[in-house]
Amino acid sequence: MTAPETQPRTETVDTGAGTARITWVPAERPRLLLALGHGAGGGIEARDLQALAAALPAHGVGVALVEQPWRVAGKKLAPAPKTLDTAWRGLWPALTAPGLPVVAGGRSAGARVACRTAASLGARAVLALSFPLHPPGRPERSRADELLGTGLPTLVVQGGNDPFGRPAEFPPGDYRTAEVPHGDHGFAVPRKSGLTEAQAMDVLTTAVTDWLAGIE
Repeated sequence: MTAPETQPRTETVDTGAGTARITWVPAERPRLLLALGHGAGGGIEARDLQALAAALPAHGVGVALVEQPWRVAGKKLAPAPKTLDTAWRGLWPALTAPGLPVVAGGRSAGARVACRTAASLGARAVLALSFPLHPPGRPERSRADELLGTGLPTLVVQGGNDPFGRPAEFPPGDYRTAEVPHGDHGFAVPRKSGLTEAQAMDVLTTAVTDWLAGIE
């Protein structure tokens, strides 16, 4: 019998919008796969994505860190949302190939992609990290419809001081929320908050782990 794969590995996937890359972080006894896309201003090195990739495999959740084609190609600016969605749809068969239920997720722009596409792709649930409810200082330009329209179990994890939408700004809806106190859009916390980055990430990973325990 072949031993289960436990070491991270990378895979490139051709999509309808270019070549994407998946970094697989497997669980020894997997029951779910969490696919995580990055934001428009950074990649899979984001602290929240890395914290989840480190924490979740011990709880039976493998993690797939997805790099959009524009990042793989070395471009500095993200393309239009439609192109991001096309790439995400194009790599979905690779995410489902292991045969596990897939939770669609991401941070910021990646969270929007997951919200817009999850139901049509057959995802089990949606994890939205730092969902950009509106551009900073422009609450009238709300993107709440994307979040409210997932049609799936959804968890939003938001920094308490996120200029793209503080937790209190989110409208009522059929989704759960968790707050990282004092966190900004990247979940960085100021020194005066009394919270360390490690503690902030523990708040985040605990909230996600507990929520995923109820997803089958």
